[in-house]
Amino acid sequence: MSPPTPDAPVAVDQLRASVFAALGDVTRLSLVNRLADGQPRSIAQLSEGYPLSRQAITKHLGVLESAGILHRVRSGRQSLYEFDAGPMRDLSSYLEAVSRQWDAALGRLKAYIAENP
Repeated sequence: MSPPTPDAPVAVDQLRASVFAALGDVTRLSLVNRLADGQPRSIAQLSEGYPLSRQAITKHLGVLESAGILHRVRSGRQSLYEFDAGPMRDLSSYLEAVSRQWDAALGRLKAYIAENP
């Protein structure tokens, strides 16, 4: 995910929302955790230990891929999935900025209350 530009805030928000939505499912979050170590894995490897079919896992992987969290690479006849940390770094920066805004707002509120008991 590229850094936000001033003329495209809605598009950036849509990208961030798609990442949050993709991570909002426990199966997808678990798949991301499995891939976060940097090792590419096949659908067969990723579906081990899940009560879901490979087809269901493939659909979850498609959602993660659409959000930019994963990408697929071909290795012979197999598709391997790899984690892409870029969208997560963007979300981390975004959440830090939101946290700073809230900290500033709470600081102003505390100052107001102290000045106006």
